[in-house]
Amino acid sequence: MKLQFFNKKISDAIKVISTVLITGAIALEIWHIYATLTNIEIPTSLNPIFLLERFAVVAHLIEAVIAAFYAPSKNKMPLEYGIYTFFVGTVGLLELFDKFEKAD
Repeated sequence: MKLQFFNKKISDAIKVISTVLITGAIALEIWHIYATLTNIEIPTSLNPIFLLERFAVVAHLIEAVIAAFYAPSKNKMPLEYGIYTFFVGTVGLLELFDKFEKAD
């Protein structure tokens, strides 16, 4: 019982943090595209951050596609669950495959 409460609190925290970070990654990529199109120079010290955020966005996109593909078999809406999983990450996949208790 105590472990379920602990897992629920951790999964809720991961959901919030993941949503904030993936939204920030998207904003950072939009800024990078804007800077490239308008010939604004970006410091090269930010290149590792861009690499990390692109990796995160691609990983979340792959998770979202997997979730959207398997959602109908779990009686869930594919587009909605894909978007949800894109923002919350692996926790969304764990909930879909009943490995984590979904927070209501």
